[in-house]
Amino acid sequence: MKLRTAVATVMLSLTISSLSFAMPDMKPPTEAEPVKALPIAGKVLEVLNASGYTYLLLDIDGFKDWVAIPEMYVEVGEEVELQPGVQMGQWQSKALNKTFKQILFSGGPTDKYNEKRKINAHKGADMSAPAPGNKKSEGKVVDGLKVEKAKGENAFDLAEVFAKRDSLQDKIILVRGQVVKVTSGVMDRNWVHIKDGTGENGANKLVITTKNSPNNGDIVTFSGVFHNNVDFGGGYQYGVILEDAVIK
Repeated sequence: MKLRTAVATVMLSLTISSLSFAMPDMKPPTEAEPVKALPIAGKVLEVLNASGYTYLLLDIDGFKDWVAIPEMYVEVGEEVELQPGVQMGQWQSKALNKTFKQILFSGGPTDKYNEKRKINAHKGADMSAPAPGNKKSEGKVVDGLKVEKAKGENAFDLAEVFAKRDSLQDKIILVRGQVVKVTSGVMDRNWVHIKDGTGENGANKLVITTKNSPNNGDIVTFSGVFHNNVDFGGGYQYGVILEDAVIK
């Protein structure tokens, strides 16, 4: 009996050894290398904004897919690159009153795409005399950036806006500048602060209310209604403000 047990033990050991030798490259599951997720890249076909999200219908290699990202300004026709996403299947947005058959949720643009947006945003700006310090660490804002004045009738730089504030009351004007701050979704509008490198001593920044959602550092032209001494209540008081503005 002991002899049989010993023989069986030897045979089992030989079998395990032969299996290990036959499959030398096999790794246990714990050693498997993770698959690296790829960025989501495509052309924007449609843009929807609601409740802090931007929903993009993308053409990705000939296939149409919806992707949701934290709210940002994106234009139809733009080529975007977004962080790898998570497929959520069917998804209902109550804010849009829309059900998506399937949708990807992404954390937003990649660093590469953000760099591209920054370069595009600064096209047309006078970069000949930026102030020392340049970009702030938290965004694309460039301190002291000189921005070219908007073109067209009723276009003003910020120094002119403050100097002519009385005569501009209730008029539709054009202003162009760098976005230095955005507060979204307050009183059903976004509050955008811009500078253009003109003006001083508190007369160098204009607050704008809009439905559009530009990013910090973007160079944008706004058209809106200019008002003096506006009090919205709750501490929202402004000596000058551009209201119901749209990006041109």
